[in-house]
Amino acid sequence: MSRLLDWLYRRLGAWYFLLHIVFDAATTALVCLGAIGLMSIYQPMSVGAFWVVVGFSEAVVMIAYAVVAARGIKLGWPVIRWVAAGRPDETAAEAWRAAVAFPRVAIAEGGWVPFVLAVAPLGVFLTLRFDLPWYSAGIISAAGLVAIAYAGILSFFAAESLLRPVLRDIVRRLPDRFDAVPAGVSLRWKLLGSLPLINVITGVVVSGLSTTGSASLTDLGLDVIVAVGVAFTLSLELTLMVTRSVLRPVRELLDATERVARGDLGVRVPVLSGDELGRLASSFNAMLTGLQEREKLQSAFGSYVAPGVAERVLEEGEQLEGEKLDATAMFVDVRDFTAFAERASAEEAVARLNAFFDVVVPIVDRHGGHANKFIGDGLLAVFGALERHPDHADRALRAACEIAAAVEARFSAAGVRIGIGLNSGEVVAGSVGGGGRLEFTVIGDAVNVAARVEQATRELGDTILLTHATRRRLTAGAPRLVARGAIELRGKSAPISLFAPVSSPGGAKASSRAAERPKVET
Repeated sequence: MSRLLDWLYRRLGAWYFLLHIVFDAATTALVCLGAIGLMSIYQPMSVGAFWVVVGFSEAVVMIAYAVVAARGIKLGWPVIRWVAAGRPDETAAEAWRAAVAFPRVAIAEGGWVPFVLAVAPLGVFLTLRFDLPWYSAGIISAAGLVAIAYAGILSFFAAESLLRPVLRDIVRRLPDRFDAVPAGVSLRWKLLGSLPLINVITGVVVSGLSTTGSASLTDLGLDVIVAVGVAFTLSLELTLMVTRSVLRPVRELLDATERVARGDLGVRVPVLSGDELGRLASSFNAMLTGLQEREKLQSAFGSYVAPGVAERVLEEGEQLEGEKLDATAMFVDVRDFTAFAERASAEEAVARLNAFFDVVVPIVDRHGGHANKFIGDGLLAVFGALERHPDHADRALRAACEIAAAVEARFSAAGVRIGIGLNSGEVVAGSVGGGGRLEFTVIGDAVNVAARVEQATRELGDTILLTHATRRRLTAGAPRLVARGAIELRGKSAPISLFAPVSSPGGAKASSRAAERPKVET
């Protein structure tokens, strides 16, 4: 049936919704015919009188159904309009809400219409037609309510089934983070509403079919009362047991899902049965185990890769395409660390580096850069590669000044001194590697020059040096710079002009070679 409905929805498009109207009209007519046939057992009537009653009852029932169908079309119009308009993504959320709420709202809001337009007139008509006592209208109306409830439940579940292909189609067009809460009928009330009614209908039909032909409308009234009484007394406990059997594991799953949504991946659902609900609980637990393992891997991944890189890998896949962009590269290096490492133990050397990087990396992140690579006792950071900051040069220089000040404040007593080199230009950013191992990195002459500039800090005695390429990208609010002249860098055919921020630690301390060069403040 599910495949048939999917096929019909694909073929019919917006005309598919006529199926619900046709099905509802047909089942309503059949329920009406069956109810009149059952009543004829309690109220003897000729063949001609029977068909007169059938004609009148079907007429008033169809009038009532026409009113209900018109209200239903109005309620479901957002869904019909969405399909007719070509299923646009912009209105998918509105269509989803209307489709999910339709079965409940259509039955709840239109439930009084059949009683007013069909059951009550039919009770009066039969009382007058067969010259019955006045209270017969109430008995007939009570029996009619049972038939209405039966038809309503059929319509409800039919609407849910017919709308499933539509909802599957809508869900594919909803945003990934769409999290609206469905406004339907709870599973509890589906069970508590349908199971007792099945008992009532079964009791009335069995009583009518088992009569010897001497039953009257009074007997029909008694049969309805007895059936209702049995359904809500003797059969109630069995109904509640079935309901609890289904709902308890479902409620445990819902509670566990809410805890998972709050971040608790350690929750598990007890598997207490061998049926489909038990298998569902077992699958849920297996899923959570997988999520825990994935979270551990992601946490470990995030420890070895910059958060921005991790996010891009999760969104775009492991192979990040190489692209050219304008960025600023920063090399930070600890001076004379090799000599310290020779004197210290391996544990002390690693602890010193980790403490140093604990200071540097958060500052880089805070200014919008990312720590691209740890190179022994040094760090390559890039600004403008992952996030396209047009002011990447300003961000890099501010980060360099903050790093210099932070290292001076925390590690000066331990004799730790650093050099920072900045250079801006065109780089290529992307995944590089092979053999199943990849690394997001930036390559290009601009990166190589930044490394050479950092080495020049040892010669000139400055903590921070930047090239003219970085200087000309700075905005008016950048720190004041002092020119350190042009020097030759390894691998470059022409000398490179270097500058140092005046306010940085060591910025006012030039080596004897730098002191011989003219200083031009900018």
